[in-house]
Amino acid sequence: MVLTIDVGNSRIKGAVFEKDNSLELFVFSRDEIQKKIEIILKKYPKITHLVVASVGKADKDLFLNFKNELDVWFISHEDAFPFVNNYATPKTLGIDRMVLAAGATLQFKGQNRLIIDAGTCVTYDFVDENDVYHGGAISPGLRLRYESLHNFTEKLPLLQVNNPKHFVGDSTAEAIHSGIVNGLVYEISGFVDEYKSKHTNFIIILTGGDSEFLAKRLKNTIFANSNFLLESLNRIFQYKIGND
Repeated sequence: MVLTIDVGNSRIKGAVFEKDNSLELFVFSRDEIQKKIEIILKKYPKITHLVVASVGKADKDLFLNFKNELDVWFISHEDAFPFVNNYATPKTLGIDRMVLAAGATLQFKGQNRLIIDAGTCVTYDFVDENDVYHGGAISPGLRLRYESLHNFTEKLPLLQVNNPKHFVGDSTAEAIHSGIVNGLVYEISGFVDEYKSKHTNFIIILTGGDSEFLAKRLKNTIFANSNFLLESLNRIFQYKIGND
């Protein structure tokens, strides 16, 4: 069994896998790392490997505390990935983006893939049908857009993410919801349309914390899976042990 951990900007997600089967998902905060992993290991004593992808500054020592019980693997730029990396600055490419690209490469073979991760930031990553990673784009996520309107203006309130009731906002709150939510939906749709105009045999993968919220508003056919990164970590692990 494998425990995969995604250390994101705002929270930590984990999943237990037995080969390709996901047994349970977990979400917890940074200060719960030690306690939560201990609980998971008691529940699943057959776990032998801990696979970690971190984009934040979580202390690696917290995970290394389990090195006597588990084989701990921190995914890094030096690892072998199942795609050719054509990014101009490969060392600056986020591990989370590399993991998502690897998962898409392994799961959707022989297709052009656009992976959209809607979390704190929205990232777009393109892997072509020949398994070449080309890069993509980064923009602010929903929460950042709400916060920026509040933080960089004097009077606009800080609102919680919510679907706009009308396209034309009839109040300040509704205007903010319409601008942010519809703005991001149009952004994503625009990116998708641009890629699809240049490539056939195409799949769009939408993941991240806001994926389910956004998927309901997108007209393009997409594969939505909020846990795609955790599943991709397991696929990379299987790829690694299969190629060692």
